[in-house]
Order: sequence, then structure tokens, then C-alpha cells
Amino acid sequence: MSVHKSGNRLIRHAFLSYSSSCQRCFSSCLLRNGIPSPNQLEHSSFWRVHSKASSTRCCVPRTWSRVRFYTQDGTQDNILKTEEEGQSADHLKNATRPAVEKDATIVLHPLSEENEPEFQGPERRGALFYDLLTACQSPSDVLDLAEKYTLTWRRVSNSLTKIWETTKKLSEEQRRYERRLMFEHPVFEQLCQRLMEDSHKMRSDDLAYSLLALVKLGVSQRSQVIQTLLRVIQENLNKFEERALSVLANCLEEMEGSINVDALKAGLRLLVEIRIPKIKNVAALQTMMRCIGRDAPVSLKRKLEHKALSMVRQFSVPNSQYMFTTLAAMNFPSKALLDFCSKKIAENIHGIPFWRLMYVLQSSRDLRYHNYTLLSAIGSYVASTFDMWSSKQVILFLLLFEDHGFRHVGLMDTFAETVMKDPDSLILKDVLNILKVYSQLNHFPQRHGQQFPESLSNVLETYLSKILPAELLRGVFSLCLLGHFSNVLMDKLQQKDVLDELLFQEGRNQGMHERMLHYVNLCLQLDSPFVSSTTALSVAKPPSTTFPVNLELLRTLQVILEGRSFQKEVLLENGYFIDFSITLEKTVKNICDSTQENEAAISEDCRRVAVLCGQSSSFCLGTLHPRGKLAMKMRHLAALGYDTVLVPKHEFETLSEEERVEFLKKRIFAQTETTGVVSTKSLKQVIVTN
Repeated sequence: MSVHKSGNRLIRHAFLSYSSSCQRCFSSCLLRNGIPSPNQLEHSSFWRVHSKASSTRCCVPRTWSRVRFYTQDGTQDNILKTEEEGQSADHLKNATRPAVEKDATIVLHPLSEENEPEFQGPERRGALFYDLLTACQSPSDVLDLAEKYTLTWRRVSNSLTKIWETTKKLSEEQRRYERRLMFEHPVFEQLCQRLMEDSHKMRSDDLAYSLLALVKLGVSQRSQVIQTLLRVIQENLNKFEERALSVLANCLEEMEGSINVDALKAGLRLLVEIRIPKIKNVAALQTMMRCIGRDAPVSLKRKLEHKALSMVRQFSVPNSQYMFTTLAAMNFPSKALLDFCSKKIAENIHGIPFWRLMYVLQSSRDLRYHNYTLLSAIGSYVASTFDMWSSKQVILFLLLFEDHGFRHVGLMDTFAETVMKDPDSLILKDVLNILKVYSQLNHFPQRHGQQFPESLSNVLETYLSKILPAELLRGVFSLCLLGHFSNVLMDKLQQKDVLDELLFQEGRNQGMHERMLHYVNLCLQLDSPFVSSTTALSVAKPPSTTFPVNLELLRTLQVILEGRSFQKEVLLENGYFIDFSITLEKTVKNICDSTQENEAAISEDCRRVAVLCGQSSSFCLGTLHPRGKLAMKMRHLAALGYDTVLVPKHEFETLSEEERVEFLKKRIFAQTETTGVVSTKSLKQVIVTN
């Protein structure tokens, strides 16, 4: 510091007091001692050098700006993170002389914001660039800023990343406009050119983020700049750390197949497989698991699964949450890992943020993993803290629960109470989603019953003038599942232009529209006591879905009926399929003749029993409560004169032969009309209860 002060005083004294001849002598003295002379200062392009730790001002004529010198105690840690081609950290920290180029001279300029980036020192200009880059709000701002500075590879990488960050915050229309401006901007081509030239110098993080930004921005994946990056990454793949590998893996998932992409994916998997034994951190392991992608061989996925299972004691609650999304990224439903993580989350459910729970539910759905304990814990948590969630958040929870086929009675009743208090506050999308959830799960609120669908139907009618045909059909179909009908909505649906748009517009939804209209038509025909002044829809009947006869159920029926005749695989005219049809006398446990020839002549003293073998997906998760379509089918069969015996296949097959016979005897030969098995108990509990 003393050297700095004495040098400053000498220069100040030389500028203010000495004659020109003396100044020349003094200048030579300064040169011999390693300090630049005023003549050198007049020709230097870097006249101001900033020190982050301290600076000392010198007095100069008012037409000149202030001169700053480095001090020995200045540190440059932040600058090192943003400047690429400067000296190393140790060199700059121990530097005793200004960090300027060897042949550089310093020119004194008037202090001006317009030319400030040009005459500042390289470290300060670098820091200023990144300060200004952070403030950019659009791709054009970034490109305009880059035009004023030298394009170094670090600046290029950060500029491209910033362009992508600003782009993804825009709306779709704004994004298209800004992207067009970006491609037309001359600096963008310079960025790409510099990226190709300096890619071999770049660090792994910068390579990965630059490639990701270009792919996200829509640059052609067959362009020279992307193919160059892919080749450079292949050459330096062994140097990639966990973070860079994760970014690279996410980028490759979105890229089209090509020679370089496929080679890089193969290399990435080999690298992960080699590094598996060295992994000691759960976060690092999960990064590696995400890196291999969905198309990795099962053998590699198994190795990672075994490694994860050996580290489960290290799993924190965030690790357990992240494991769901990790396995979803691998498309690998490891039941052992998911069961452990589900238990961990269920035990620590309180305090987990909303979006973390969303990711867990979405990943479970994608993996087709349905854990009743986990879903019950989440449902109970939301119900107990109901006031802290918005209506839209609760609807998102219910939609994901419906994807799992999970019916949380307490939460659905509580939310129905909220809806009934102010149904007019719901927007159209909310109404359709609520109808979908409650109809598919066949849930009627305990206190409101049919008042709940009626209230939602009234709200739906208020949107009739602007509702799309597909949305109208979805709403009407959901109401039909719940057994509620609106003449206003039906009349709108029956209009020719609405039906034409639903049935004759080609697309992937056309078949779904036909099936939904078929069920609506069945409801109009079979639920006629509840419908007034409506006519049937003129729609074609879609092909019926049939299932092979369950052999265990067939053998049990043969034992019960003792060789007497009954029908199997009965297909009704309306398209409903019945596994077994039995005709019984109402008062005596005798079998009536029920062949196809005399079906119409069955005596009034006989009753018909339809035995339905329900798949596990036809019931709400963890219960024997029938879901929407199955409940509607049972209601329609009752309208056709059938007593329904509902047999859950997934639980029936777990029973012993004696338990099967006992269950079916009680259901088939019941003197009163049966309504099927509608219970939250298991089948064994139902047998014991009855």
C-alpha cells in the first residue's frame, strides 16, 4: 500500500508542478521503477483499472477522468467466475501490478456513460457485462448488449442461456415474435460462429447449457453449430460432472435421433455405468439415474435400482420426493423403491409444498403406481388443512386422485360443501373438471346427494352461449353418469351443427365422441323416468367390449347351480355385456329355463340375475365401490329388469373355493333385489359381515 501511495503522490506532483523538461526526466525515472509515465497514459486504451477491494483517486485536470490502480489486497473471486481468458485465481490474488496487456498504453477520456464500457479495465468491463445481462428482459435486449462487448466464449454461453430464460417467460405469441427477431438479429449469427470456434475451450457446464439453450430456442438440430457442440461434448464427456450430465441428459431427451445424438446417448450410459460403484451421495445417484433416459437397457436400470436400495437409509424426505420424478424420467416403476419412498412421504406429509405433492402424484400416475396409503395420507392432509388451499389447488388434487381411481370421501364431501355455498364463482373449466371427478368416481356428497350435480348443471347452463361442442358433450356425459339430466343442455347437444362437429370432424377424439354419445343415448332411453320431453339421439352404436369368461367364476357357478342351465357371455341389444345371466323363481330357489329362444316369454314369477365380473380398474382404489361407467351399467340393468351381482375379479381370485361358493350363494339367491357389492371393505370382510 505504501508503494501505491508514494507512486500516486509522485505522479500528482509531476502533473501539477513540473515543467515539460522536468516531466520528461521524471517520466524516465518512473519507467525505470516500473510505473507508467504520463506519455504512456495518453496512449493507453485501458486508462482506468478498477480494484474490487480499494481504490485511490489522484487529482488530474478537470478535462481528464480519474485514474485508478490495483491494490495488493484486492480480491477478484466474483470476476473469476465470469471472465474466461484472464489469469488464474492464484495469480490475480497475488498480483502486484495492474492487470493490463504488456504493450497497452492508457488514454485519458472524459468521463461519459456512452463510452464507459470501452475504456474500463477488462475485469470491470466483465463484471459490468454480467450485471447488465442480468437486467435484460428479452432476447433482443441480450443481443443488443452483446453487440457492445467482445464476444468471449463465457459471454456467448451466458448470453444464450439468458436468451432462453427470457424467452420461456413469454406467451406463445410473444415467443414466436421474439424468436423471429432473434434469428434476424446479426449478433445471433456471431454468437453461433464464436460458439463453434471456441467450443473446444469451454467448460462442461457451458457446453451443456449452450446446447440446451440452442435446442430450446428452436435452432435446427442438424445445423452446424449444434452438430459441432455434439462432437465436442463427445470428446470431453469424461470431464463432465454431475450437474453438466443432468443438463445434457435433459437436452438429449428432447433431441431427434441422429448419428451424433445416438452416439452421445450411448456414451452417456457407459459413463454412468462406470461411475455407479463410486457414487456415495443420493443426489448424485439420482442425477445419474436421470441421465440414462427412458431408452436405457433394463440391465442398467436394475444396477441403478440395486445401488439406490443399498442407500435407502440415507434418503431424506426431499430425496424420497425426487425419487418419484427420477423413476418417471427413467420409465422404471421400481416397486421396492416407490414403496419405501411412499412410506417416508406419508410419515412426513405435513409441510411438503403443493408442487412437490403434485410431482409425486403425477409421477405415480405416469408409472402406474397406485399406493393407497400414500394417497390416503395426501388426501387426509389436504382435508385437514383445507382452508390453506385454493379451490384450483384442491381441483388439481382431485383430478390426480381420479387418475389413480382414488376416492377420498372426506375431502370430496368438504369440497362439495364449498362449491354449494357459491357455485356461480366457478369458471367453465372448473365446472367440467369437478363433474368429471365426481362422476368418474361415482361420488355423491353425503349431505347434498342429487342437489350437487343439479347445482353444477345450472352453472353449466350459464356458459351455454360460448361452450364448445366437445366441452358440452363432456359436461352432459358426466351428468348422465351421475343420473342427472338437463333439458336445456340436451336440446343444445341435439342440434345438428353440434352433432356434425362431434361426429364428422376427423381426429383422434372422434371415436371417443361416438362412445360418449352412445352412453348419453342409453341414458335417454333407460332413465326415462328422470327425463322429460327429450328425444333419443341418432348415433351409431360403437363396437361392444367383451371379456373372456372368468374360469374360476364359471366353475363356482356350476357348483352352485348343480348342472342347471344358465347363459354366459350375453350381449344385449344396447351393447351391454353380461358375463352370466341366471333366471330364478322369486319365491323358490329353483332355476327357470332361460334359453335365448324363450327369453321374451319369461314368467313374471321369475327374476333375472346378471353376474358381472368387474376388473380392478372398475372399482375405486382400495375399495369395492364401483366407478362411473360400471355404476351406470348397474343402474341400466336394473331398469331392464336385472338384479346385479357384482364380483370383483381381483379379490374373488384370492378366495378359497368354499368362500367363493358362500359369497355367490348369498348374492344370487337373495330374496330381495341386490344392488351389487358397494362397499369399502374387502371381499372377505363382506362375506364375514353377511
